[in-house]
Amino acid sequence: MRRNIILLTLSGLFMAPAALALPYADTAASSPAPHHSGLTGVGFEANVIGGRIIRHSAKFTAPVPAMSYALDLNIAWQTWGRRSWQQSLGYPLVGAGVVLTNYCSPDIFGQCAGAYPYVQVPLVRSGRFEWTYRFGVGLAYVTRTYLDDTLNTAVSTHLNAFAISMTDLRWRINEHFDVQLGAGITHISNALFREPNLGVNMWGLHMGVRWFPVSSSPDRIMRKMAPVSRRWLVEARAGIAHREARAKGNPVKPAYVGALSVSKRLNGHNKVFGGIDAAYHADVHAFLINYGVEYGREKQHSWDGGVFVGDEYIIGHLGLMAAVGVYYRQTFLDFDPIYQKMGGKYYILNRERGLVKEMFLSALLNTHGAVAEYAEFGMGLAF
Repeated sequence: MRRNIILLTLSGLFMAPAALALPYADTAASSPAPHHSGLTGVGFEANVIGGRIIRHSAKFTAPVPAMSYALDLNIAWQTWGRRSWQQSLGYPLVGAGVVLTNYCSPDIFGQCAGAYPYVQVPLVRSGRFEWTYRFGVGLAYVTRTYLDDTLNTAVSTHLNAFAISMTDLRWRINEHFDVQLGAGITHISNALFREPNLGVNMWGLHMGVRWFPVSSSPDRIMRKMAPVSRRWLVEARAGIAHREARAKGNPVKPAYVGALSVSKRLNGHNKVFGGIDAAYHADVHAFLINYGVEYGREKQHSWDGGVFVGDEYIIGHLGLMAAVGVYYRQTFLDFDPIYQKMGGKYYILNRERGLVKEMFLSALLNTHGAVAEYAEFGMGLAF
């Protein structure tokens, strides 16, 4: 179980190596590389968060406390153009953080500690003011589960995947200190590896300070970016997921996923795509066999598929993607008609020439609104 939940965080854990990844497209530097000391651009940040658990499903019946609190501590590195994607994304920050949450429900939800790498990109910059967006994925340990209190239908395992999404309004006091106000949401879930698993979503407002011992504004490399073709590619992806079956002994069964899509690159770090997918769910097959439902037609009622569109951002060797789809067929245990996929790809190969232009590993989460269905791990090729 722990191995599968750890795999779920691959898309986030690739963020830190992506900061040192090779550029997405060849460029020619128009300014010499500056000399920076070891802590130039390195900062330390603390945010105090006050918020509330979101009751995102009718099945979420546990009492929700009036307020929950958290402390976000992280270390950040201000990129300065060492790689071309840093310039393309407006010199974002990359870093790693820890969120310590007290849900103020000691018997039901308990406390949570989540660790995550992240990327923070600027949305607006004007003088000393900036508006930013931060996203990270990692692991979390929660102290209370369904086994501790059956009112907690949100979490059934202590170890879970963790995601954080935050936006900040920040004021730069000087090259050493920033202050910020913002809003965000945290999420913990085991991707339905064990049930029940509605997940815990907590929204909140925060305020904090960021300190740079040397400087928050290292000298930057400015490149003349090489033109990138707006190419079309055909992509094939295959993956596998695991879910607990609603059958005798609650066995964990695989789901086999396949997808075919077409993508168009808009620039050196962004592409849009659309396609069709299908998945065979052995856990649904086990459920039908166990309860004698749809006798003789169990396999026919154990697969689903949909059509989807999405967007992907490329950061070095890392691709961060999100898609929304509509089912054209569902299993016997049908969900909402609309589903979402989000996660990451790690590009082993990404080139302009040759029959195979892209080869990647993927870690994706399939969800229905705020409820996860499964975590899919696989690989794919694009031609």
